[in-house]
Amino acid sequence: MEDKCFHEVAGFNDRALMLVGIPLAAMIVSLLLFNEQFVEGNWSFLIICFPMSLVYTGIFWVLMRLTYKRAKMRFPGADELWKRVLVAFGAFLVVFAVVNRALDALFMLILPGDKAEPNVVLEFLSSLLLTALLITLYEAISFYLQLQRAVAEKVELERRNLESQLEGLRNQVNPHFLFNSLNTLVYLIPGEPDKAVRFVQQLSKVYRYVLESREARVIPLQEELDFLSSYIFLLKERFGDNLQITLSGLQDGMTANAHIVPLTLQMLFENAIKHNIISVQRPLRIDVFAENNLLAVRNNLQRKNQVMDSTGVGLENIRARYRMLGDKEIEVIVSQEYFTVLLPLEMQAVAV
Repeated sequence: MEDKCFHEVAGFNDRALMLVGIPLAAMIVSLLLFNEQFVEGNWSFLIICFPMSLVYTGIFWVLMRLTYKRAKMRFPGADELWKRVLVAFGAFLVVFAVVNRALDALFMLILPGDKAEPNVVLEFLSSLLLTALLITLYEAISFYLQLQRAVAEKVELERRNLESQLEGLRNQVNPHFLFNSLNTLVYLIPGEPDKAVRFVQQLSKVYRYVLESREARVIPLQEELDFLSSYIFLLKERFGDNLQITLSGLQDGMTANAHIVPLTLQMLFENAIKHNIISVQRPLRIDVFAENNLLAVRNNLQRKNQVMDSTGVGLENIRARYRMLGDKEIEVIVSQEYFTVLLPLEMQAVAV
């Protein structure tokens, strides 16, 4: 069997535990075995007694520690605890028989005239108690640290999984928007080349923002609003007056410290356009405004009879992205006239 350091087997370094535990255990053993001498104040005896208890406890501790290490290497599983306990008990009997006899003989040599006879039963019970406490302590610490590592590993795996999901969600930019924008550009180039140039410039700003913000978990609200102005320009070229968009209550003072998940507004606009009728007779109205430290995005509700298949980008995407950032949740309010999404604006820049 490959020899390993104790901390590799048990999962922790017990040096500090031994430095504190051995003297403390020696004191307890002395009180148990020589209580009468303490009561009588036989200090000449106790001056020899405590160092002997310290030696006895130290040897016992080291040998049982070695036993625990070997048992842990041989039976490492949590379901093999009873095997480690049996090994420890068997080793205890051997260690007690050898160490106790040797130290008792040494003790009698040092104090040959002392009338205090050792109480073998009390010595056995004291040593058994010391062993039980020692093994319990090591097992408890080892189990606790293993549990902590397991929890930490689980949290790390969950974090990596969420990061992977978040990266996937970031990459889900609706391809229909690009296709529709290119189709609009095709119509603009022959008849309105100047407007086509501006359209390309705004389209470039939109996709530059998409690329630059993809690594950010949250982004200043003002940056999202700046992006939104370019995005709205593209939508207005595509839908004209059939799409009516208003932004209100978004003063600089309110937006200065507010943060938002990037591309949230773009996805909410796409969601509204995808699911609602847009025509001259029934224009789609989208309002963006601040309300009670929330950002509201509201559109009049006029659902299409047949909704195109979802590409996975939309409301659930936004829900998931906010959920991954912590306890922030979006709120969706649906009435007969309006569909409203409320976004929390208390995201801090440190979360970026």
